[in-house]
Amino acid sequence: MQAIETLEQFYQRHPVDNQKVFSENNTGQGHFNVFLRRPCQKRTPFSRRDFYKITLVIGQGKMHYIDKEIEVNQPALVFSSPSIPASWECGPGPQTGWFCIFTQAFIDAYEQKSQLQDFPLFKAGGSHIVFLNDSEVNFLSAVLKKMMQEMDSDYPGKYDLLRNYLKILMHEALKIAPASQENLSGAAARLTSQFLELLERQFPIDSPGQQLKLKTANDFAASLAVHTNHLNRSVKEMTGQTTSQHISGRILKEAQALLKHTDWSIAQIAAGLGFEEPAYFTNFFKKHAAVAPGTVRVGNV
Repeated sequence: MQAIETLEQFYQRHPVDNQKVFSENNTGQGHFNVFLRRPCQKRTPFSRRDFYKITLVIGQGKMHYIDKEIEVNQPALVFSSPSIPASWECGPGPQTGWFCIFTQAFIDAYEQKSQLQDFPLFKAGGSHIVFLNDSEVNFLSAVLKKMMQEMDSDYPGKYDLLRNYLKILMHEALKIAPASQENLSGAAARLTSQFLELLERQFPIDSPGQQLKLKTANDFAASLAVHTNHLNRSVKEMTGQTTSQHISGRILKEAQALLKHTDWSIAQIAAGLGFEEPAYFTNFFKKHAAVAPGTVRVGNV
């Protein structure tokens, strides 16, 4: 199954010099730390994490997600959140840069409880990598260096200052990010955005006992308190795809991830994705992927 890496497991996998701040609540409420990037193992485990991470990558490599791989061949900021399973594969050449990790509780202490979930670069289903030019690298490197200096300071308000540096990283990245990541406007766009967010919120499936609750256009319309026809028209108008196509596409992505990255049986995957019988799941998969589920298991492709 897709593992969920804890802070403790992260520190075990990634020994660092400043483990004196290892405590899960080293800031008083929540966890924060910042590090220099160093040469790493060839590929990190494909997993979710129970903390957030922002990495300034200077070096080549590849980010692996459920449904795609992204080549990183120039400096970039990479945003990772608990809802996004992923792994990093090192490329040739040196690996440098910085990264910071922090928990939801660290931000909640600053009374910004919705900031992380609503931030576009942390949202599941969106883009999580922002490529940088030289001047952007210089500016963001300076911010991360200041964060490292502050971690070693005795200033009583240093964690409030670090939260502000964190906001600078996030909003500078959002300014640089492509315009396609801007919020949509209009009633149809808002409803479509709500539908897509509700759809994505059901994933990933972390255990065989977890099951999808919303599986049809009618289910989503009822949850959003709108008529199914209204939801279908809005989604089709904004995306060019039907509500059912979005649902099927997302279920297919999750099915492919579970087949590749877990040892669950076909029956367990089928149940987790809301299919009453494994045969229904197999027929669905063949229809949308044009192959049988077993053929996409690691080592069978």
